[in-house]
Amino acid sequence: MTRTLRALALLLDYPSESLKAHFAEVREALETEGFLKPEILAKLQRLMHNFEVLSVLELQMNYSELFDNSRALSLHFFEHIHGESRDRGQAMLDLGEEYVERGFYIERDELPDFIPMFLEFTSCLKIDEARDWLSQPSHVFAALKERLEERDSEYAGIFDALLTLAQEKPDPEAVRELVERAKASEKTSIDEVWEEEQVTFMASQPHKPVNKIVERLKAAGKLIMSSSDT
Repeated sequence: MTRTLRALALLLDYPSESLKAHFAEVREALETEGFLKPEILAKLQRLMHNFEVLSVLELQMNYSELFDNSRALSLHFFEHIHGESRDRGQAMLDLGEEYVERGFYIERDELPDFIPMFLEFTSCLKIDEARDWLSQPSHVFAALKERLEERDSEYAGIFDALLTLAQEKPDPEAVRELVERAKASEKTSIDEVWEEEQVTFMASQPHKPVNKIVERLKAAGKLIMSSSDT
């Protein structure tokens, strides 16, 4: 699953000349490693076609227009869970510590919860552990997928792929609340939206690692994520 996750991380990152030049390798990784079914690969075809036919400038303009102009499409998953509350800062520190403990060091000017960076991290883990980490923000992935589909964006296919790799069916109520929070944030102040509910935590199941970052990823308002619900 390593090559698939790294390919998805590259596709979700800011388009570059290097990616454009080596895009055939990205496509090959997604199509041959065997972790994505044909129907999921089909949902990625429009995005991959764009990387093959559009200029780097066009790709960058499309990316910026989509992800830089809407908080609802933020690629920093703690923004969807904690908004601008102080909890986000501590969650960021915890996630950074998890990276370091596993020998993963950040060498770029990005926050730890940037999804392409998170995917790079999970690509370094064993398959079972990678699936576990991917499953934790699955409700965020599902909400982003829904928002991108509403915009008819080719990037929605990436989140279809991530949900497939995570093998986690997000709680529909959790996804619904995240989508509604994003809509509400356009009408009210960020503090009113994200601090409205008290965050509740639940310990993970015995086979899953229990640590602060996993707990934080499972919590969004009063919504509790657990694989036993699927």
